[in-house]
Amino acid sequence: MSESDKRFPLPLSSVVEAPPRGANGRKQPVIRIATPQTATQNAVLNLKRELSQPKTAPRPVTASATAAVASVPRTAPMVSGAVRAAMVARLVKQGIQDKKVLAAMEAVPRHMFIEPGLASQAYIDASLPIGHHQTISQPYIVARMIEVLRAGPNGGKLDKVLEIGTGCGYQAAVLSLVAKDVFSIERIKGLHELAKGNLRPLRIANIRLQYGDGMLGLPQVAPFDGIILAAAGLEVPQALLDQLSIGGRLVAPVGDRHQVLHLVERVSKFEWTNTKLEDCHFVPLRPGVV
Repeated sequence: MSESDKRFPLPLSSVVEAPPRGANGRKQPVIRIATPQTATQNAVLNLKRELSQPKTAPRPVTASATAAVASVPRTAPMVSGAVRAAMVARLVKQGIQDKKVLAAMEAVPRHMFIEPGLASQAYIDASLPIGHHQTISQPYIVARMIEVLRAGPNGGKLDKVLEIGTGCGYQAAVLSLVAKDVFSIERIKGLHELAKGNLRPLRIANIRLQYGDGMLGLPQVAPFDGIILAAAGLEVPQALLDQLSIGGRLVAPVGDRHQVLHLVERVSKFEWTNTKLEDCHFVPLRPGVV
């Protein structure tokens, strides 16, 4: 990924208008209409603060891995690379340390995975609706889960990763930059088609989408170095635990009203360890297809 400086695509004067001058050359008062503060305004303010501070962040994702993503045209100035860089700076403050994960989060244009009307909110730290009563996860939880997945004894190497709950395809796109091959299952046909449409312009070669019951996993492709669930069940399905490789990691939200992020590590053929990480909130994990 290029290390060249990121610059905001519009001068600040185009965001904050200078007061107009009257015929006598004096500045005229600007009449401001009170409107709710938007996510875009927050992004601009955060960006200005970030630009006044030292930059944190080497971003070592390879150019070949991100070439297609980087070449996607930026159709809206307020969702440009600079706003993504501000999002990444926020993730660092929230405790995300894995440089490869941070680079992947900056490379993937999140606004391309949500409705155009929500594009100005694409980089705030919140989940957003994607239809079918489902959501795209907040940037922090995406980065956190992938960082935990990579923090295993193999030094972050992930050859095969399974994602349960493709949704709009955003998390799969981020995973594709840190794993050799990503397999993603979605049980809702409309979302499966949505993810295909969202990912097609990015031309990511190492993602394989599957329409099916995620609770069953993909035994024909197993074992996986990592499994990540984007929906919360009362427990982790045994079928998924069985599809972990020895030394592999599974990250999943568990619970009903009160959900906790769990890390499951497979230490032998018949033994797994379970660690509770932090509170979270996800849509429920359901069986079957619709």
